[in-house]
Amino acid sequence: MSAWIEMIGDEEADESLKAALDLARTPHGTVDNVMRVHSLRPSTLRGHVLLYRAALHDDDNTLPTWLQETISSYVSILNDCAYSLANHWANARHLIGDKERAQAIKDALAARRPEDAFEGAELALLEYAEKLTLSPGAMERGDVEALRAAGLDDGQILEANQIVGYFNYVNRCLNGLGVTTDGDIVGYYSSSDSVA
Repeated sequence: MSAWIEMIGDEEADESLKAALDLARTPHGTVDNVMRVHSLRPSTLRGHVLLYRAALHDDDNTLPTWLQETISSYVSILNDCAYSLANHWANARHLIGDKERAQAIKDALAARRPEDAFEGAELALLEYAEKLTLSPGAMERGDVEALRAAGLDDGQILEANQIVGYFNYVNRCLNGLGVTTDGDIVGYYSSSDSVA
């Protein structure tokens, strides 16, 4: 079983759901369980796809893609979300492209010690991600000012904020409905994922 609630397959989908499923298809031509779990409510499926793509795969984002995926992975570690971590760490690992560096990053994130693998703006973003994930009510202006002081512009700060916010949303959706990767193709780059 890949979720604790019913998920409708392509063959049983009505026209509205078929259109939403088509919107959610991966480059592999499949619909991952993270999206299919919405199949009983196509409107939330459509909304989820659009939010995901805007937060993480928008051409206007200027944070490096590997760093976006690393932030995503760290939030998923903090939330103990195996589903998102499996997918987004596979992506980060591939994009980092260096087996030893990827392992050092993975170890640092798993230990909740990003300072062991990062410094400067990258470390500031991961510290921001941790605080926003674990203590959202404690956020203050100084948290954003620290990102600016590390050299990030407001657009990059917004990008990071949206990635962190999205993964906090999706981690809770996945964990709350018992969604697994059973039947999914894990990682966007799975056909060429050979690092780490």
